[in-house]
Amino acid sequence: MSDVDRQLAKLLSLNEIRDLPYKYAAAVESRDVDAMAELFSPSARFGSYGDGPDGLRRLMVDSMTGSLFAVILVANHLVEFDDDVHARGQVWAHCYAQERTDGFLEQLIKYEDTYEQVAGRWLFAKRRHRLWYGVAHPRSPLEQEAADWPRNQIGVGDIPLADHEFTAWWQKRSKTVP
Repeated sequence: MSDVDRQLAKLLSLNEIRDLPYKYAAAVESRDVDAMAELFSPSARFGSYGDGPDGLRRLMVDSMTGSLFAVILVANHLVEFDDDVHARGQVWAHCYAQERTDGFLEQLIKYEDTYEQVAGRWLFAKRRHRLWYGVAHPRSPLEQEAADWPRNQIGVGDIPLADHEFTAWWQKRSKTVP
């Protein structure tokens, strides 16, 4: 393999690794546990939940039960290669979430990741979730009336209102909020 071919392979690997946190965030937003599980190596461990994608499925089904809505903004992703099939990195994430019982939450998270290439695909081998802070807001911004953009840009937008679970919660909550 020529030096140019090695550099190209490294750039393609870097691009694929950098997509992993974005795909993870999209899976959290859509509550798609299967899409999330596809991002993890069979060797990934999830404690008492088990290993690999099935372990992650069990963990996320359990941890996302109370989640009504979550958006994760991904930033500052650094990646270092250990060899051609192993890498490690860190990525920062700012999460906004509406929980069914805990209200509206905001978190700043640092993920410490390890990656491995399995059958030609880069996957998470491990994600360490390190919380910088988490705060519960006294009032959820999602308890407002509908924004009806572009006429009015203040209020709940069309994205959450297109989700049937959110809409059911929102309609029920709007009846109890002064």
